[in-house]
Amino acid sequence: MRFVRFAIGSTIGYGLVEDGSIRAITTTPFLPWDRSDETFTLDQVRILAPVLPSKVVAVGLNYKAHAEETGATLPEEPMIFMKPTTAVVGPGDAIHLPPSSERVDPEAELAVVIGRAIRNASEYASHDAILGYTCGNDVTARDLQARDVQFTRAKGFDTFCPLGPHIETDADPSHLGLQCRVNGEVRQDSNTSDLIFNVPQLVAFVSSVMTLLPGDVILTGTPAGIAPIEAGDTVEVEIEGIGVLRNPVTA
Repeated sequence: MRFVRFAIGSTIGYGLVEDGSIRAITTTPFLPWDRSDETFTLDQVRILAPVLPSKVVAVGLNYKAHAEETGATLPEEPMIFMKPTTAVVGPGDAIHLPPSSERVDPEAELAVVIGRAIRNASEYASHDAILGYTCGNDVTARDLQARDVQFTRAKGFDTFCPLGPHIETDADPSHLGLQCRVNGEVRQDSNTSDLIFNVPQLVAFVSSVMTLLPGDVILTGTPAGIAPIEAGDTVEVEIEGIGVLRNPVTA
């Protein structure tokens, strides 16, 4: 199934993408729900970020080729950091380049959407806690990251966490192709089979640190190929079987 969060007029709701249209559901994917009688065409609605998470937990250096690209030693356990929820935007929303940075990079990532609250989950139990997957872009002010050493400022600006376009519940996260394109040019091209820590390992690890709530997002890391963007660009993150997340870039 593909869940989508949308706005029509002043109403915001969830629906299922079916046969090129949206069938509204009665509640949200995180509660018991039924299909409603309302159906909308895609041009009738605005597609929003698929979740409003209580937190976004991101993972650094989780692709072997990216670690090699940066000259880093492979980590012995996941390296996690947080992105503020105010960084979250949806498909079509602009990525705003902050004046305090001279280099901003997009980072294509598989995003895991948590479906129910978990704490101290095993890798096996983590499967049942996952609602599905979406495309994520861990936008990063690379020069500020190098200057600060830690990641909060570099990855925390408003609009620095595009998510979407929907939540795919049936994807196999162990082997998904993913790309980042800027103005149609491929910058990153990899597969989740290159992950150092797989999705069940990441969910279990993060849940050993903090309680994960319905709608929370784990960004699983980015592959090799990081490169800067500038105002006027269009960034696309495409993940096999999930879709394309497209965002313009503005100053």
